[in-house]
Amino acid sequence: MGDGGGGCCPPMDLFRSEPMQLVQLIIPIESAHLTVSYLGDLGLLQFKDLNAEKSPFQRTYANQIKKCGEMARKLRFFREQMSKTGVSPSAKSVARADIDFDDLEVKLGELEAEVVEVNANNEKLQRQYNELLEYKLVLLKTGEFFYSAQSGAAAQQREVESGLLGEGSMETPLLQERDNLVDSSKQVKLGYLSGLVPREKSMAFERIIFRATRGNVFLKQAVVEDPVTDPVSGEKVEKNVFVVFYSGERAKNKIFKICEAFGANRYPFPEELSKQAQMITEVSGRLSELKTTIDVGLSHRGSLLQNISDQFEQWNLIVRKEKSIYHTLNMLSIDVTKKCLVAEGWSPVFATKQIQDALERATFDSNSQVGAIFQVLHTRESPPTYFRANKFTSAFQEIVDAYGVAKYQEANPGVYTIVTFPFLFAVMFGDWGHGICLLLATLYFIIREKQLLNQLGDIMQMTFGGRYVIMMMALFSIYTGLIYNEFFSVPFELFGSSAYACRDLSCRDASTVGLIKVGPTYPFGVDPAWHGTRSELPFLNSLKMKMSILLGVAQMNLGIILSYFNAKFFSNALNIWFQFIPQMIFLNSLFGYLSLLIILKWCTGSQADLYHVMIYMFLSPTDDLGENQLFVGQKTVQLVLLVLALAAVPWMLLPKPFLLKKQYQERHEGHSYLQLESTEDTFQLETNHGSHDHEEFEFGEVFVHQLIHTIEFVLGAVSNTASYLRLWALSLAHSELSAVFYEKVLLLAWGYSNVLILIIGIIVFIFATVGVLLVMETLSAFLHALRLHWVEFQNKFYEGDGYKFYPFSFTLLDDEDE
Repeated sequence: MGDGGGGCCPPMDLFRSEPMQLVQLIIPIESAHLTVSYLGDLGLLQFKDLNAEKSPFQRTYANQIKKCGEMARKLRFFREQMSKTGVSPSAKSVARADIDFDDLEVKLGELEAEVVEVNANNEKLQRQYNELLEYKLVLLKTGEFFYSAQSGAAAQQREVESGLLGEGSMETPLLQERDNLVDSSKQVKLGYLSGLVPREKSMAFERIIFRATRGNVFLKQAVVEDPVTDPVSGEKVEKNVFVVFYSGERAKNKIFKICEAFGANRYPFPEELSKQAQMITEVSGRLSELKTTIDVGLSHRGSLLQNISDQFEQWNLIVRKEKSIYHTLNMLSIDVTKKCLVAEGWSPVFATKQIQDALERATFDSNSQVGAIFQVLHTRESPPTYFRANKFTSAFQEIVDAYGVAKYQEANPGVYTIVTFPFLFAVMFGDWGHGICLLLATLYFIIREKQLLNQLGDIMQMTFGGRYVIMMMALFSIYTGLIYNEFFSVPFELFGSSAYACRDLSCRDASTVGLIKVGPTYPFGVDPAWHGTRSELPFLNSLKMKMSILLGVAQMNLGIILSYFNAKFFSNALNIWFQFIPQMIFLNSLFGYLSLLIILKWCTGSQADLYHVMIYMFLSPTDDLGENQLFVGQKTVQLVLLVLALAAVPWMLLPKPFLLKKQYQERHEGHSYLQLESTEDTFQLETNHGSHDHEEFEFGEVFVHQLIHTIEFVLGAVSNTASYLRLWALSLAHSELSAVFYEKVLLLAWGYSNVLILIIGIIVFIFATVGVLLVMETLSAFLHALRLHWVEFQNKFYEGDGYKFYPFSFTLLDDEDE
């Protein structure tokens, strides 16, 4: 089983992983790059690192990887620039055949230099533009202040000269006569500064200047209505225009330092009105010129980035491929002649011909005089596990791999999980109305899978990845819902009329006692007459509880049977005789017998108490069964089964450690040296002897391990069977929740005969159904089904201590560079 036939695509076999082989490639150094590239396209060879002792900087192709990393940095820079300008990489890159890698490196360097230069020019021009904008604001606001001050001074001077001010006026200059007597040569000339300061710092700015100059300044501020783009930071900031009048050089120097500390930008301001108007005109003209220049620069930058975006995805793929090729080449060892590279790796047996074809093609295309050598190595190392899954089976395989990757060629539970996982989910989620809702949701994902592949968030992407699992869960939920006869908790007579009818016309409070059978048995599922009666809950509880035990015992038996196939495949007779057989006897002597009693009780309609039968089978095995007897000779059968169950425990515990010790002694007396004829023989020998090929055989350790394994199975047989009762519990919870939402929300709203209340009731019912039953209950049933597979089913046979096959493949390249 698991043997791949010849040809390109042998039949897919999920039960056993693909047969693997360790191969060695001796590649001429001139064709090594092309060979690894072709093998990356093929994606069927997992290279081993033959330079594990070397650091990344000591390896042969460290410089090439550094070069690829630098090119990847430039591409990331281009991506950032494109995202800033709103340009997205073209999905359909313009195909250009045979882009030389060295030419691409030069081109990326030139493009980066050009983009950096364009950005620098744009930033410089934008800064000048923002400075001129601020300067224009300073000219306008300060000009208004100077104009109003001069107008006021001139008016006051005219009033003084004309003598219009009365003696008692508050505005009469106190020192008017004295000022006129002061010598004009001794008058102090005031200096002034103007600029903009951030509004949030304006009060502190004013206080600090006042304190630093001891009040010997006059400061005037004017609010700028709209936020201003700061020339330094490039961010929008609310600012105030300020003018400071001071006296003396020391005060001027202090104000300069304070302006620098507060990030206040200073701008010159002419006193004469004519120069002010001229300056405003010049600044406005300069702003217009800069605006035109900036627009041209941005247009050039946009066209440059657009040209880059057309080829970005292709360049990115080339760089990632080259980087991965050189990473792989660094895993190869160099021959002593330094003319060849030696590679080792795992490949499926069926891929031999494809790998050889790729090697020949690389030799021919690289014009190498010497071809690559391909040979299979014999090893005792455990190979990786490789299942060829498609988009349907891959999600189910991931469920199994999350527990542990299968050991090489052991039985894969993923095959059975495809059916058992959605079925056990549906047992807990049985409602064909809810199943249809789930099916419609997942059909949307399946129909639009190509469009939705890379457009979803993390949680939705996880749901999208399991779309086929959800589809199977929905289909099985519809099936079990039809068996339970529940459509949003409402029964329907889909398969004919009910077999029961009331004894009289008034049967509002009917129960099964008050019904009589008037027709043939309902052909499929639960008879709709059971719903709504007082006996519904006891009847369905009994049915689902017994069904859960039957399903659990069946699945646990399947797990033990798979352990037989594992032991037979690996030729491990000890596991067949001292693990499989006693486990089957123990489980079926107790719970297999219980399952038989359940079926007999259903078939015969007996009133026997199965709890009493199972309890007294242990407490009083020789007592008479009385009315609990289901078949002739039941007492004798129970005694035999009890003895067999008790005998199975030492059967599991004692012989295996002693036989393992005997095998070890025989191997070390010279019987262990066998000729290895094939790779399969090597793996088989390793599997047979496993971890017992150590220098010494620790009998105590082996015996304790077997004791733990035996106790775990005996206790697990009871606890695992009880664990399957979660099928009954969750099915009951789902059914009752559905009934509560239907009766207490929808029917209650319907009874009011009010349109508004009815609409509110329908909305609440929809949200409760979707939120609780279709989301939370789905997640709950999913997790419980997962636990039943991981713990109750897989621990019977599945070791899960293997490791995955990760071939070198360009299709598996990550989007992000390392």
